Amino acid sequence: MSIVYAASLIVSAACLAVIDARFRLVIGRMPLRAVAALVAGVLFFACWDAAGIGLGVFRHLDSRWATGILLGPQFPLEELLFLGFLSYLTLILLSGARRLDERRSRR
Repeated sequence: MSIVYAASLIVSAACLAVIDARFRLVIGRMPLRAVAALVAGVLFFACWDAAGIGLGVFRHLDSRWATGILLGPQFPLEELLFLGFLSYLTLILLSGARRLDERRSRR
């Protein structure tokens, strides 16, 4: 059992939070909408994963990098962390692209 992957996801999400705070892209700009979008993204992809697990498409394999903690059958803790990271990254990329587009249109 190791926490390398989970810790990497947490550190990466913290780096996203620094970028977000510095440029006020998501949470600093619209905190309630941002949290709602993050929760919606995580729930959507968790349901997607649950469907894939139920159909036998997704399967958890033990890894020396993972904690081994399962939140459900074939659903590791790291998957939930990854879904949160993925949703946050997507929001930051969309907000950043939108801001760049606004700057270009002003010129």
